[in-house]
Amino acid sequence: MKKLIVIVFVVLVSIPAFSQIKFGLKAGVSTTSLSMPSIKTITSSTSSYTVDALKSAKYGFHGGAFIRITLFGVYLEPELLFSTRTNEYTVTNVQSTVATIEKQNFNKLDIPVMVGFKLGPIRINAGPSASLLINSPKDLISNPDLKNNYSKMTIGYQAGVGFDLFQRLTFDLRYEGSLKKYQNQIQNLAGTTKVNLDDRPNAFLFSVGLMF
Repeated sequence: MKKLIVIVFVVLVSIPAFSQIKFGLKAGVSTTSLSMPSIKTITSSTSSYTVDALKSAKYGFHGGAFIRITLFGVYLEPELLFSTRTNEYTVTNVQSTVATIEKQNFNKLDIPVMVGFKLGPIRINAGPSASLLINSPKDLISNPDLKNNYSKMTIGYQAGVGFDLFQRLTFDLRYEGSLKKYQNQIQNLAGTTKVNLDDRPNAFLFSVGLMF
């Protein structure tokens, strides 16, 4: 046990001597698309509705801070980012056939932890990404017998490429996916009908950062 403690201590003390640590700020845009393969139908005590996601791409923004720790050619980059996203759905009242476009705005804290390496001037990285919902998006259907339930925390992944310029500027293009398909659920208060929606869509993210 004493030998193990000594080895761990030596490793921890030696890491700063062989590693490079940089702090940075970054910001960027994202374009997302919802994954909803079929129109969903839900019924309250008085009305029925169909819900269909609009397939066109939506834009969001993100910004925050990161740390990049490089050791023996491999780097670890945890990030803390504030991000926004908008989902759009067509909600149709089956009885009246009245259709409306409803928007849901999501504000989140994203925490990707990327592991990567350099291949010439290009960086290649991938890693898990946790997402914490920090607001309460509006309900898609205003009927008092219906409510929306949201998962506060979701887990996904990011993977992509990047490059650095003048050892100060950093650029990244990533793809983000979800490891859990359904995160947003509409149900009537009786709990007899439920509709699962995907509130963590696939996304492409582009960001520009400044390292110190």
